[in-house]
Amino acid sequence: MAYMQMYEKWMNDPSIDQATKQELQSIAGDAKEIEDRFFRELEFGTGGMRGVLGAGTNRLNIYTVRRATQGLANYILASDAYKPGMGVAIAHDCRRMSPEFSTEAALVLNANGIKTYTFDSLRPTPLLSFAVRHLGCISGIVVTASHNPPEYNGYKVYWADGGQCPYPRDEAIIAEVEKITDFSKVKTMPQAEAAAKGLFNIAPPEVDDAFMANVKAQCLNPEIIPESDIKIVFTPLHGAGNVGVQRALKETGFKNVYVVKEQETPDGNFPTVGYPNPEDKKAFEYALRLAKEKDADIALATDPDCDRVGVAIKVDGEYMLLSGNQAGVILAEYMVTQMKANGKLPANGALISTIVSTGMTAEIAKANGLTYMEVLTGFKYIGEKIKEFEETGSYSYILGFEESYGYLAGTYARDKDAVVATLLVCEAAAYYKKQGQTLKDVLNALYKKYGLYKESIESITLKGVDGVANIRRIMAALRATPPATLAGNQVTEARDYATKTITNLATGQTSPTNLPLSEVLYYATGDGSWVCVRPSGTEPKIKLYFGAKLPATATTADADAKLQLMAKDLVAIVDVALK
Repeated sequence: MAYMQMYEKWMNDPSIDQATKQELQSIAGDAKEIEDRFFRELEFGTGGMRGVLGAGTNRLNIYTVRRATQGLANYILASDAYKPGMGVAIAHDCRRMSPEFSTEAALVLNANGIKTYTFDSLRPTPLLSFAVRHLGCISGIVVTASHNPPEYNGYKVYWADGGQCPYPRDEAIIAEVEKITDFSKVKTMPQAEAAAKGLFNIAPPEVDDAFMANVKAQCLNPEIIPESDIKIVFTPLHGAGNVGVQRALKETGFKNVYVVKEQETPDGNFPTVGYPNPEDKKAFEYALRLAKEKDADIALATDPDCDRVGVAIKVDGEYMLLSGNQAGVILAEYMVTQMKANGKLPANGALISTIVSTGMTAEIAKANGLTYMEVLTGFKYIGEKIKEFEETGSYSYILGFEESYGYLAGTYARDKDAVVATLLVCEAAAYYKKQGQTLKDVLNALYKKYGLYKESIESITLKGVDGVANIRRIMAALRATPPATLAGNQVTEARDYATKTITNLATGQTSPTNLPLSEVLYYATGDGSWVCVRPSGTEPKIKLYFGAKLPATATTADADAKLQLMAKDLVAIVDVALK
């Protein structure tokens, strides 16, 4: 019972404060709760370290934050890229304990002789990505749990290029963290002392101004904005997007912008929305109420750290929530066609998306003489491509997006940015309105040109020790018995990203994925439809992704029916594994 030994270790560790020990004492007779809090260490996944707030190794608290930061400090100090005087930028969102964790992380780095730049209040995650390079930092940290419920918080690490740490750097940092088994080995120091030594610094206001200048520079038709009568409703869902999004819209000239007052103030308890995820239509309740009141053309919601944005558009007097893929292809179509019209479309231009995003992006790229690239799930892989393009000059980055509502235009950041995405979606809506079109008209035109694409996702939550084992069992079952058909169509291709192989099921021939190793399985049919199975890197979930392609003459009801059949075929294998 290693978890019980770890529990006792915390109870007896003189480095642990009394308030934490009292919290642990309150669960002394609850073996299940103790197990859940101590059966593992929080790990860095595709989005960093994320967990429920509370005492324990499997919780986020000042000790797990300090330990992670000490591991990062050790990695930085051993890195050839680090030069004395280089700092670490640290930002945080609205969540409970976010400011405290931000300060604790800074003081651990300071105690190791590493300069830090924290912000005086919450900031969007993409601004942190920008600040790392703008300030010449070796690394960056964002304290956020993105769109998770209020009981969560998290910790994401960035490197000098402004991107999240991909493999193998993420594992190397974790290896340093895992070496720390005694909290007394974690360094920290008083904030006043760190500030007096020039180690603890507040990031200057010019970082915000420089970030905003880069955001506004992505506009393609800035002259149409001041003359547009488009009505916009925006909600930051109590998060970090309020100031930046409002500033971007105002400074580019949008006039009719209505902010949801009940959700404007930062609040980590999310009192008006328990699950602050713009993918969930429930998160739009207040925004859509205001949109109907104002007869708005478009309503937008950013998540708590403002790296993702959801979009609702007016259709026949009601509001339709666009999927991440739909908003992505609308943005791609707008950017590519307008760059072409303005003579600014590079011959070596590239669109980038992920293996679980819509296949339509590849068609848009092909039709416009561009290159399409597919990467693993996680925006850090898109960030890596941007870095690669800059270093080699091989391609010019135009747009990257992932189905989970993350988009980036421009290369000023290396992470998805809801500030620029909000601005460009509103610009596109204004442009098309001037042409007598809505965004729904644009989407319908894309379906007519490329075929009807529709996607869905199901998440299976499997918590605790049993949950981890069940996730492994599901992946093993799919490898042993992959789906032969999906919605009546023969599966023609199987990709195993853990073995980095693509298998043509008709010929048996294999080829490399040419992507990093990842515990992901993918099955495609001959008609362009597909399913993908991926354990979450930051949550106790396994995610099932579905993509259906149908002829342009098909209806959305046809697509929904096909997706349901595909899900039924895949879930049957999952159910057998769980039983």
